[in-house]
Parts: sequence; structure tokens; C-alpha cells
Amino acid sequence: MVNDVLGVNLCGVSLSNPVIPASGTFGFGLEMAGEFDINVLGGISLKGTTFEARYGNPTPRIAECTGGMINSVGLQNPGIDVLVGERLPSLRKIYKGAIIANISGFSVEEYVKCCGRAAEAPETDIIEVNVSCPNVHNGGMAFGTCAESAAKVTSSVKKVCGDKPVFIKLSPNVTDIVSIARACEDAGADGITLINTLLGMRIDIRRRTPVIANKMGGFSGRAVFPVAVRMVYQVSHACHIPVMGCGGVATTDDVIEMMMAGATAVQVGAENLRNPYACPQIIEALPARMKELGIEKLTDIIGIVE
Repeated sequence: MVNDVLGVNLCGVSLSNPVIPASGTFGFGLEMAGEFDINVLGGISLKGTTFEARYGNPTPRIAECTGGMINSVGLQNPGIDVLVGERLPSLRKIYKGAIIANISGFSVEEYVKCCGRAAEAPETDIIEVNVSCPNVHNGGMAFGTCAESAAKVTSSVKKVCGDKPVFIKLSPNVTDIVSIARACEDAGADGITLINTLLGMRIDIRRRTPVIANKMGGFSGRAVFPVAVRMVYQVSHACHIPVMGCGGVATTDDVIEMMMAGATAVQVGAENLRNPYACPQIIEALPARMKELGIEKLTDIIGIVE
């Protein structure tokens, strides 16, 4: 069976394969349902959701880069009520895989309210908490850049998520990713997702102004892959909870490399924006590539590199 070859398990949630479109690059899954059979996907990480609806940052929001892109969308989303009342039920009607609700917030209280609502929804399989948001009560510093703040969010949301696994999505814009991941693990996190985007900037040399209205934004794409592999390796070998690897993944070989570094599942982000069919193409190519490399089951290679 294909599942025996490609299947993985995230904290009790079975995935037919480890490939997951990353949050913010695949909408709510419904947008691509008419383009290909989304049931080939191991899971879907939904667009980041906040308590209230957000219209996002001013435009322009996107800047192209060599090997990637910078975005400053600003968490545009319809809010938690729409996610729970409309998007999740609609997606579950057509999709049988793992549904990952990605939650953002600007205070611990907002994280708790949103995560609690998402966890109560029967359609949600995993809660993914984006701690790269600015903490409005602490001078705007992102929750995920401080071990203490990341741990506080983790312990607080765990109290309202019941038996739904909680993965904390960490920012790479730190000096010591391992200490922050360990703090989240100690605070009760069931898993870690990394990496989120790096901080980047482009300047229009003719206009002598930043390309993006917000000046800086999240740098993602193939260029960040080595950074992501390094952080997945470090965290997976330092912690005892599963890691979802993300950052610059664009090919079947990237998925295998990320898993060898220690990822149990692998998210595909910016590549979806360049090629909307990236995920099904990667999944289709996995069995043949595994045969070439002498891999019988993907679970055999998780963290195989010492």
C-alpha cells in the first residue's frame, strides 16, 4: 500500500504522505479544489487566522528576489468566526486529509481565544500557532524571538486545545533557535514547525524607495532552504517532539533531504505561488525517487543524519 511507503504520523494524526502546503500559500484549500484532487495532499495548513478580520498591509506587498520573494501581506484573513463557521466545514466536505488551523495573534489573550475556537471545531486536526507576530503589549517584539514569550503562548493555548496537537511555528530571525524550541517543548508543545520567513528588504534604485510599502517583509523561496534544513536538524536533534520542516522546499529531493535532517512532515510554501501544482507533482514523484535512493519507507529516513 502507498500509505505504508509514504505515510507518516504527527502526534497521532495519520497522513497519507508528508507533503503539506504551507500556511498563506494555499488559501483555505478550497481555492485549488477545482484544479486537482486535493486529497492527494497529506495535510493542508490553512491561511493564518486572527480573531478579527484583517485587510492586511498597504500595497505593494510583494517583491521578487533572486531565488525567492519578499511578502508583507499583513495577515489578511476573514477572522476566526468565518474560519470555524464556513471554511472548515466546507473543506472537510471535500477533503479527507489532515486539516491544520494556523492561528496568529497580537496578544496572549487573542491566541487563546482563536486557538480555543479552532480546537473546538470537529474539522480541525492540528493547531499550528504562528508566534512570529508582534506582541503589542511588549513593544512590538515578535513572540517567537523570545523563549519566555514563546513558552507563555504555548502553555496558554495548550490549556484550551484539548486533545488537538499544538505545533508552534517559529521564526528563524533569532540567534538561538534551539533554546526557543526547547522552551516551547517544556511548555507543552506537541510539535514544532520551522522555519517561518526570514526578514528581508528590496529597494527600487530608480525611485530610491523600498519596493514594499511596509519597507521590510518575509523572505521565502528556494534561497532559504539551507537555513531551514540547518534549523530543522538542530531542533529535531535537541527536542523530543516532531518537527514539520518548511522553508524553500520545491522538489521531491528537498522533501527527502528535509526528512533526513529530522522533519516528520514537510511543508511547501513559496513554490506553490510559482507553481500551484508543486505539491501533487512532488508527491507523484516520491515513490520512484525513493526506489532510486533505496528508501523503502519514508519513516525510515526521519532524522537519519547524525
